[in-house]
Amino acid sequence: MISAFRQYINEFNLFDPEDHILLTVSGGMDSSLMAELFFRADFRFGIAHCNFQLRGAEADRDEQFVKDLAANYKTPFYTVRFNTREYAEENKISIQMAARDLRYQWFEKTRKQNKYDYIALAHNKDDVEETFFINLLRGTGIRGLSGMKSKTGRIIRPLLFASRKSIHEYITKYKIGFVEDSSNAEIKYVRNHIRHKIIPEFEKIKPDFRNSLDKTIEHLNETEMLVQDAILQKKKEFIREEGGKIYIDQLRLKNYKFRKTFLFEFLRPYGFSSSIVQDILKALDTTPGKQFFSENYRLISDRKNLILTQKRSTDTEQFIIETIQDEINSPLRIRMTEFEFNSGFSPPADSRVATVDADKITFPLNLRKWKKGDRFFPFGMQNSKKLSDFFIDLKLSLDEKEKTWLLCSGENIIWVIGKRMDDRFKITGDTKRMIQFEWIRE
Repeated sequence: MISAFRQYINEFNLFDPEDHILLTVSGGMDSSLMAELFFRADFRFGIAHCNFQLRGAEADRDEQFVKDLAANYKTPFYTVRFNTREYAEENKISIQMAARDLRYQWFEKTRKQNKYDYIALAHNKDDVEETFFINLLRGTGIRGLSGMKSKTGRIIRPLLFASRKSIHEYITKYKIGFVEDSSNAEIKYVRNHIRHKIIPEFEKIKPDFRNSLDKTIEHLNETEMLVQDAILQKKKEFIREEGGKIYIDQLRLKNYKFRKTFLFEFLRPYGFSSSIVQDILKALDTTPGKQFFSENYRLISDRKNLILTQKRSTDTEQFIIETIQDEINSPLRIRMTEFEFNSGFSPPADSRVATVDADKITFPLNLRKWKKGDRFFPFGMQNSKKLSDFFIDLKLSLDEKEKTWLLCSGENIIWVIGKRMDDRFKITGDTKRMIQFEWIRE
């Protein structure tokens, strides 16, 4: 196993011997073996462990086990505890997705702070096979079916050469300690259902099914590389870079038969999801000026080009809304509706909706986080109030304050999103046009 481990690292150039690697160790069989192999190979490493506080005493047991493991190897140990359920509820996502977001964010933060070169994940060959089925269920493209990569940016997977069976045999033979996660046996989780129910059924039909699946994934991986080569060629036809901006020729794109796949594959490294790409393609036949955002980039649908730019780096992150549009999707999903004033209209009593006098605001608007000294006129009040005091009145935690966004017209706050709009922008008897902003929480 140790020679195969070294060979795999060298073959795929995962890291150099002098590099420092941050191992993500849950305490389970795979990650415990990974730590043992790094120790026996005399590589430089530290150990990171996440306690998601989902399994009570069992989760605490795992944390202590990994802490003792790091002490035994005399290597640095990093740990964190997450309120995973609360994070999932706040962000309207599943527990599994919440845990994934939390751990990857923390791993990268820990890597940077402690100057590690790479983050090592303990995925094995069986995980690749199971992920194939998971992505198949989601309706993925060829990239999702072509398997996990041994190296992606700062993420490495040095155990992809080993099957779960071989790992179990090795860890049993050499009496390497690990802890069992009881949730691994629960088939309510998709991965576990595939592992314990779906794949065994295929093996009944074809005993060497896993070998066939591995070959299929290998072929798909090669095909995916061919696709990337084709996309690289098309980039030369459709795309030019100038003055720090990327221009995508709309006419050429619209006339290209495989525009959807091309645009997704091109924009994916910039953080744009497939759903946003679909929205971008729809915008090709609408009024210019629509904007689309990923975490670090903005794409504008102009008359002749799609223009991709990096967001401006400022002390306070800001997103510009140039004109009234149907909807924006980042950093929040906000729907906008403009309509004539009707004396019978009554604004919704919903903190997720702000209905303002359109003539009292001036575009471009901007979305930003709050900063010290911000003041506004809370709806129903004639005097201004410090936003910090307003947050105290609401008894917001620091985390809640940091997650709050403001919609502003110039320096004036229109709406503390999801909490209170500003009284200066409310509709009155003199209002002629209204704009309704609705925060869509997903």
